[in-house]
Amino acid sequence: FPFDRADAFIGVAGPTASGKSVLSLDIARQIDGIIINADALQLYRDLNILSARPNAASLIAAPHALYGVIDGANRCSVGIWLKLAHLAVAEARNAGKVPILVGGTGMYLNASLKGISAIPDIPDHVRTEMTAMHKKMGAERFHATLNTYDPVLASRLASGDTQRLIRGMEVFMHTKTPLSWWQKQPLKGSINGCGHTLVLTPPREVVYKSIDCRVESMFEKGALEEVEKLAARQLDPRLPVMKALGVSQIARYLKGILSRDDAISQAKQMSRHYAKRQMTWLRNNFISNYKIKQTYSKSLLEKNFPIIFS
Repeated sequence: FPFDRADAFIGVAGPTASGKSVLSLDIARQIDGIIINADALQLYRDLNILSARPNAASLIAAPHALYGVIDGANRCSVGIWLKLAHLAVAEARNAGKVPILVGGTGMYLNASLKGISAIPDIPDHVRTEMTAMHKKMGAERFHATLNTYDPVLASRLASGDTQRLIRGMEVFMHTKTPLSWWQKQPLKGSINGCGHTLVLTPPREVVYKSIDCRVESMFEKGALEEVEKLAARQLDPRLPVMKALGVSQIARYLKGILSRDDAISQAKQMSRHYAKRQMTWLRNNFISNYKIKQTYSKSLLEKNFPIIFS
């Protein structure tokens, strides 16, 4: 593909445990790139092992950015990530390197390409108030109340979709404008330049096998201690960091509720379900120039993307 280093950036997407890190490292070595995190959970510094952040060898092989930069007590969003990504891309270009955005959070990568709705930031106290309202009213009444303010959004959401219902209510209460109206406005904030996107979707059975191996390795390499430290912080269980894959299973194992084998089995199952949802989302929503549907190898990259190796 036509490649101008001055304004190019690369987006690499794929489900968890599909080989994105290896792929992005190979690309970074060839084009002198910097790998910029576009995975929601890898942003949190509390989750090193469970989010499968790059290891020491990877950090030596190529420069990385936006890994472990947000405290778990805070809640990230597409808008927050996009602001951080703009800064990281600018720093990469100033250093003469090509930005490579890598992650399994397709919404982040799509935002880098197309931008997002210009919804004002919602203060934490508003979110707290709406969360308390949801708890007090219950799902059905809360859904009905949102319907009076934003019937378009409410019609798209089930009563059990707690997070999105609260989001819709907090946006209306703070801006006095329905979230569905904001979502119809022109998108803003895309990253300047020419984006070249690759999506890595190996056969499902390959991804599942990789997930199983990864989960077992995490339990051996410090995931238990990581969750123990996280639990000691007594954070709000509704925070994204507390909902990360493996956290609840390990927490229940540490409390004696689950056996080690059951915790591992459940963590594997949850991760496989998550990967399946990612693959479905990427297939239906992600804009990709190139698709790799095989098990990744460097020779496969050279064959399909020779410009990177020219």
